[in-house]
Amino acid sequence: MAEFNLPINSIVKPGKHFPAPEGAVNTRKFSIYRYDPDTGANPRVDTFDVDMDTCGPMVLDAIIKIKSELDASLSFRRSCREGICGSCAMNIDGVNGLACTTALADIDGDVAIYPLPHQPIIKDLVSDLTNFYAQYASIEPWIKTDTPAPPDRERLQSPADREKLDGSYECIMCACCSTSCPSYWWNSDRYLGPAALLASYRWIVDSRDDATGERLDEVEDPFKLYRCHTIMNCAQVCPKGLNPAKAIAETKKMLVERRV
Repeated sequence: MAEFNLPINSIVKPGKHFPAPEGAVNTRKFSIYRYDPDTGANPRVDTFDVDMDTCGPMVLDAIIKIKSELDASLSFRRSCREGICGSCAMNIDGVNGLACTTALADIDGDVAIYPLPHQPIIKDLVSDLTNFYAQYASIEPWIKTDTPAPPDRERLQSPADREKLDGSYECIMCACCSTSCPSYWWNSDRYLGPAALLASYRWIVDSRDDATGERLDEVEDPFKLYRCHTIMNCAQVCPKGLNPAKAIAETKKMLVERRV
């Protein structure tokens, strides 16, 4: 999957090598994609030898150590370090995932780290997710009702109706799923992608929402919804164990059933 990180008409060349501190005996090689559009230079891959005796167990620990001790110019996103915020999503050893929850012990040999595939690169491991978040906003991810909220309590729903939301509300919008989807790579200007469609389904099945028909009308489009070919990359890489492809299939099913 790593080759899909490349900006158009660019060639990734071998870059700089940063050796481990003198005296380090337990080292590991990290190959990291580097790109700074302000320089006008082609992307490159820098290699870093990291002293594993002084490094934490996760990929993010190694990246932070590299930035702190070997190359302060390395750019990446991170925040919670607990698999909640989704900030540190990147392509690790050929698979999209969160750097904070990916254990170095689960990766054999050298570690290759690239930004999320097939997205514009702001710098190094920082992808431009403007389009991704715009698509999320387009499904209007908030409750829409025809009646005012009760003055003395929250809007209630049965335990059975609440259970229908399981597997959809837990999404952390890390973009691992959408950027692992070939349909999204080729049609991201029109196909909403797994993350946005999972969020759409979350509101479609919410019993407190009164805009089910409107939401179904909005996604019933040859490109917005039907570019999904059930490749299942989205389910394989989701760090929360969710299945966007199932939600998309259920949405398609609901559209068929309402025509009957």
